[in-house]
Amino acid sequence: MKLDILVMAAHPDDAELACSGTITEYIQRGKNVGIVDFTQGELGTRGTAAIRLAESIDATQILGIHARENLGIRDGFFQNDEESQLKLIQVIRRYQPEIVLANALEDRHPDHGKGAMLAVDACFLAGLRQIKTIDSQTGQEQSAWRPKHVFHYIQDRYLEPDFVIDISAHWATKEKAIRAFKSQFFDPNSNEPNSYISSPDFLQFIEARAMEMGHKIGKKYGEGFQTQKTLEVKNLI
Repeated sequence: MKLDILVMAAHPDDAELACSGTITEYIQRGKNVGIVDFTQGELGTRGTAAIRLAESIDATQILGIHARENLGIRDGFFQNDEESQLKLIQVIRRYQPEIVLANALEDRHPDHGKGAMLAVDACFLAGLRQIKTIDSQTGQEQSAWRPKHVFHYIQDRYLEPDFVIDISAHWATKEKAIRAFKSQFFDPNSNEPNSYISSPDFLQFIEARAMEMGHKIGKKYGEGFQTQKTLEVKNLI
């Protein structure tokens, strides 16, 4: 399946936390949207890789995602190296997305910045025809493909957005998709250790961030994005 938008995420739940409102908006517009998670999030304080996989399946169904894969590279220790780039190049060429949404360029978790640059470099390299890859699902040689744009969603740390998407109509869906990751977020009945994201304050922060972004464009809720590439404006009216 060719995708219009491919969301790249260092961890399961990165996409849900940062850009699931945008995902929902474009799915409702009839676009094909997919997610590729780089790691299984196995270093998380709470839950396990198996639990987080099951939770990501639940979130995928809530959002109506058309395709989702997990590269299974090592949480916390992955690098923007040839091995990781080639895995991601295969995915880019398989789905041929027009737009990629990737991790924040700079953030509290070091995997997010690494994931951002892995996405940027793999998107560029995927367009070089002299790099040969075989699709792991079909066994066929893949054609070169380079997405038109890579945009970076904003995560834990505040970064000034280059543009904001109105997600006011989709807040309930975004919140439901986030809460699908039950092992990670606030649960008064959980016996797991507390973590940075497991307090009720964290989910309140996520809503406050969305309201802050929405305020910038005169809407209730928004999701902000950054771009390293200057965008062309064809019409001011």
